[in-house]
Amino acid sequence: MRRIRASDISSFLYCQRAWWYRQQGVASENTNELAGGQELHQQHGRSVFASGLVKSLAYLLLLVGLILLAIYLTMQVI
Repeated sequence: MRRIRASDISSFLYCQRAWWYRQQGVASENTNELAGGQELHQQHGRSVFASGLVKSLAYLLLLVGLILLAIYLTMQVI
């Protein structure tokens, strides 16, 4: 018995005809567009990852700045 995956259900709900063609083994005619879309998704993924790194670096620098400020203020009191 064939397993039904979540991607199969998603594909079926999005376009039943495309799902049926894939089940029959019919090759897609728009491979260039699919490759372009895949490349776009990869670029987007890289930019999201990079922005996450920049955000983490910003929080780290903020934390270092607050620690340095606390040290400076503590030295002023003593």
